[in-house]
Amino acid sequence: MKLKDTPLTTLTDQHGHRLTGASAAAREHYERAVGLLRLYSGDPLAAADEAVAESPGFAMAHVLRAWLNLLGTEPAGLDAARAAWKAAAPMCKTAREKGHHAAVGELIEGRWHDAAQTLLRLSADHPHDLLALQVGHQIDFFTGNARLLRDRIARAVAEWSPGMPGYHALLGMQAFGLEEMGDYAYGEIIGRKAVDLEPRDSWAQHAVAHVLEMQGRTGDGIAWMRANPDAWSRDSFFAVHNWWHLALYHLDRQEIDEVLKLYDGPIYGARSAVVMDMIDASAMLWRLHLRGVPVGDRWKALADNWAPLASAGNYAFNDAHAAMAFVGAGRPAMIETLLDAQDRAMAGTGDNARFTREIGRPVVLGLAAFGEGDWAACIEALLPVISIGNRFGGSHAQRDILDLTLVEAALRLPDPGLARAISAERRAVKASSPHARALFDRARSLKLAA
Repeated sequence: MKLKDTPLTTLTDQHGHRLTGASAAAREHYERAVGLLRLYSGDPLAAADEAVAESPGFAMAHVLRAWLNLLGTEPAGLDAARAAWKAAAPMCKTAREKGHHAAVGELIEGRWHDAAQTLLRLSADHPHDLLALQVGHQIDFFTGNARLLRDRIARAVAEWSPGMPGYHALLGMQAFGLEEMGDYAYGEIIGRKAVDLEPRDSWAQHAVAHVLEMQGRTGDGIAWMRANPDAWSRDSFFAVHNWWHLALYHLDRQEIDEVLKLYDGPIYGARSAVVMDMIDASAMLWRLHLRGVPVGDRWKALADNWAPLASAGNYAFNDAHAAMAFVGAGRPAMIETLLDAQDRAMAGTGDNARFTREIGRPVVLGLAAFGEGDWAACIEALLPVISIGNRFGGSHAQRDILDLTLVEAALRLPDPGLARAISAERRAVKASSPHARALFDRARSLKLAA
């Protein structure tokens, strides 16, 4: 039965949704918070806190605090999200507020897919609810659901017009969904349009970066990212990931000095302990590791920051990147801690139990085997999960590290048939990529069995 809204306040957000319990001042803080979130800029959590302080009975301010604590996949954020969710419970009066509250509760319980569906239904009834679209889009990313990354936004975009607040963000999400579904041409058009509307939209910037990465257009990618870096990096908590994309283009061109310069500067010069930043750092150092590039003591600093999270076991995608750091730094004891945490995760009831069982555990074992030089064991672990890697989240560009590790293990074993097959697949998809061509040439030098 569909919940009915009860008019309890005359105040609405800028898209016309009622805001239960909000004063005019609290509404301003809330709008600032969601505006910052659209740009992945500044400190939206601080603005949400100000909204709660101004109006303690403001339902959506508490809900927003919960979302902001959940979407970073930080283990420490779970308790804060749960507290905000509990506080919001008696305050949520409208169907929209109750829908958000239900989805937050599902995500707190680790029911990622249920939360995605709850938000999908909410967006059908409230297509102008940009917060619901954005958090749903992020959950689709964390669950690797490429179709929903595209179609969640496609369902709503027809209800929007260009003059509406936040329209650029809608286009940026649409562009990323199109890219993840392989519609590169249209994704690039929409992503560039979003950035034209709002140059500080770092998600739209990143959507175009993904298009260019997937097509191996390294020159275009470097030009795109270097054209206006101040716009997408200034005061942006998504800046590290976009700098990582720039480094990927330089890495593809074997411009290692530039990659290390970016790593030691905007990617990990600050040695951040934020999970999303550490994921990018691990992913870049591992790619260098696969190529045999010496990285000095960089692994140590990164592994030190991953160490306190080794026993968290809250998200399998994070576990894989922690494993890269522990392997790179030569810390087998931390790998064992990680495996113990995965054992507990797989015994749980949330979706991460399946993420870990199907993908996360084999990936960690494969990475550990690669670190030990056991190429056959690495292949045995990774080969079955390559085609289903999306099930533990991330983007095609991020999960590409699994294919890169697999083909490198096949080249080193050697397994000529597998090396030639995987490298041929890569060259077919990224024909203009210098590194794809180099892997193909290495593999073709191996002779198939008679």
